[in-house]
Amino acid sequence: MGKLTQGQIRQLKEPGRYSDGDGLFLELNRPGKGNWQLRATVNGRRRDIGLGPLDLITVHEARELAIDLRRDIKRGIDPIEERKRKKIEILTFKAAAEKVHSEQKATWKNGKHQDQWIKTLEIYAFPKLGDRLVNDIEGPLIREVLLDFWLEKPETARRVKQRIGVVLDWAYANGMRATEAPMRSLSRALPRQPKQDGHFAAMPYEDVPTFLKHLHKRTSVARLALEFLILTASRSGEVRGAKWAEINLDAKLWTVPAERMKVGKEHVVPLTDVAIDVLERARPYYAECSDLVFPGRNVLRPMSDMTLLKILRYAKLPFTVHGFRSAFRDWAAEKTSYPGEVAEAALAHTVSNKVEAAYRRTNYLDKRRELMREWSDFCMGG
Repeated sequence: MGKLTQGQIRQLKEPGRYSDGDGLFLELNRPGKGNWQLRATVNGRRRDIGLGPLDLITVHEARELAIDLRRDIKRGIDPIEERKRKKIEILTFKAAAEKVHSEQKATWKNGKHQDQWIKTLEIYAFPKLGDRLVNDIEGPLIREVLLDFWLEKPETARRVKQRIGVVLDWAYANGMRATEAPMRSLSRALPRQPKQDGHFAAMPYEDVPTFLKHLHKRTSVARLALEFLILTASRSGEVRGAKWAEINLDAKLWTVPAERMKVGKEHVVPLTDVAIDVLERARPYYAECSDLVFPGRNVLRPMSDMTLLKILRYAKLPFTVHGFRSAFRDWAAEKTSYPGEVAEAALAHTVSNKVEAAYRRTNYLDKRRELMREWSDFCMGG
């Protein structure tokens, strides 16, 4: 049996070594603070092997650890060299984030999400956290990063906060941190964000024809993309990533592949004569190397979502690009007699009722052709 008891240890005041027997001793630095050590002979050499801090390991636990190490030594294992071999490399936040992104992106169906996940960290987190080791990042530093745009860009800030948490939790799970991400306490340390109603600011559908006339005052690939988005009631990412290979002008159809759709299901969009006219006006921007219908400055990459939003901001309009889908939905409900499911199919919304979804075998393409033709006529002031 050992010589030390927990009661005796609590009474120790003087720094020094206190033996428990069989090579186990406590290296006391100050009252209540110290480290357990095992002195043993390993391959003919005397070694002092650390077992852990006093405030985390009791004397009974230290004895168990010492017994395990002695067994390893008898089997020819050098505990210190084994620890070095197993020592985990601590990554920087940037390296860890890139590794998380690489491991997880294959499970994300939405290609836009794959790109945005790492892009938001590159823009908002890497400048201050990128070169920091993951075990050196705690709440105050994360708060400092988020405060720069927490109130100005609340939705983006929440996403960045969540993604920082994912990276740090991954680091914890891989032995690079002693704790998980401090997100719970961090939330209490950040100011309350303004409440949002959860809806995208949508232009009233009555104003859409006037706005399209505004778009026609100048020609640019971004304005053409926004016009096409309005006429097809499509999402921004679907339009910005559209390729000529997806367009069938003879059949007047645009087939968006499943990997580019939010719901991960192929979506066929009927093209009106007005929408096809937009495509014809976009032909001068064609670059064979990318095949994008609406390329960005770098023709190999789609334009950014902000490029479309800037058109609205320059016109001093408080609406969002996504809000044009709401305008279309309101118009369909107020001004047409088409069933709601036809308009929902035009928007590529999923059927919330699982039983109904299981039995629905149509995408209402013929009815959607007529619906989109009427929407185009309305938009052009017809």
